Amino acid sequence: MQQTPSSHRVHIAFFGRCNSGKSSLINALAGQEVAIVSEMAGTTTDSVLKPIELPGVGATILIDTPGLDDNTPLGNQRKTQSLKALDKTDIAVVLFHDDDTSVEEALITQLSTRKTPIIGVISKCDTMQNRASLVAKVNDIIGSEPIALSATTREGIEQLFARLASLSLQETRLITEGLCSAGDMVVLVMPQDAQAPKGRLIKPQVEVLRELLDRGCNTLCCTPEGLKASLNTLNTPPQLIITDSQVFASVNEIVEEYRQQMERHQYPLLTSFSILFARYKGDINTFIEGGKKLLSLTPYSRILIAEACSHIPQNEDIGRVKLPRMLRRRIGDSLTIDIVGGNDFPTDLSQYDLVIHCGACMFNRRLVMSRVAQAQIQNIAITNYGIAIATLTGIIDKVAY
Repeated sequence: MQQTPSSHRVHIAFFGRCNSGKSSLINALAGQEVAIVSEMAGTTTDSVLKPIELPGVGATILIDTPGLDDNTPLGNQRKTQSLKALDKTDIAVVLFHDDDTSVEEALITQLSTRKTPIIGVISKCDTMQNRASLVAKVNDIIGSEPIALSATTREGIEQLFARLASLSLQETRLITEGLCSAGDMVVLVMPQDAQAPKGRLIKPQVEVLRELLDRGCNTLCCTPEGLKASLNTLNTPPQLIITDSQVFASVNEIVEEYRQQMERHQYPLLTSFSILFARYKGDINTFIEGGKKLLSLTPYSRILIAEACSHIPQNEDIGRVKLPRMLRRRIGDSLTIDIVGGNDFPTDLSQYDLVIHCGACMFNRRLVMSRVAQAQIQNIAITNYGIAIATLTGIIDKVAY
């Protein structure tokens, strides 16, 4: 369970005022000292993430956030960090400990807008005098009965586990859903160039390969240079070919030639790792529509390229070198391209004509969908690396998604 990628874990964030008991509650759930506990306001200065397995929930990420009412010199920055955690939160646990619930109500409004499931908790209930009245008030605020809980006596802990388990039951999502079935042959085209990490495969390749094996598919892995020879070794044509987006055009030529040779007009299907993750993590229809925006941009347009991971760019980096080069070659050298990585996604997208997001293998779906929603609210087109490359190379109509 410790090997479960963070992007596949249920992200449970704990929100509340300073000294409301967030860190103590997380430690009680984890059964270990994960978060620092102190009576001093502002002890939690940044969101703390702890991967763990919870009973009935499975692989999770517990997120301890700074106090919502932090009035220390860095309080505003810390509150900003708390609000950033909203974008990746699958389940929000909101702690109440005072009759003044204005701060918590403002947070719940934001959570409701995001349609994030909320669990209300009356914290430190073993020391409260107004427990019953606060339970009734919070019930009215969130529309469900809160859990009276004490990290000290462990009252309410099992009830919280049960509530988390009921909310974490989600429909199983497959990366390759609808594109192949058990027994099908699937070919994975994986360049081993300067961008490929030495001695290992990149995360999307590993996750797709593992899923295909779990589904009972037969797999054949090769490089772009070895694709033609690999296809010729097969007695039966593959159902699906998955390629790295950066070699889409050359792989498509080989696939078209192979289809003609085998007298097959449609199969094998062709897609990319990036497109698979675009539909697995985000809204594929929105990304496809966003890709069409590329065809109407001018040299004076402005594009934001957003990467999920932060890394030192290599020579021929796909997001920072190859994709910008393709865009300028198609649209014009005067095209303005901004690049951000990790959590550095701007709140205001109004200056951009298009956002191009990576496959987001490092993010959970909640965070990707929050960015999609952010773009939609501001009426800014958004697409994905794989879809953008397929559009720029003129093969988007031949790609399976």
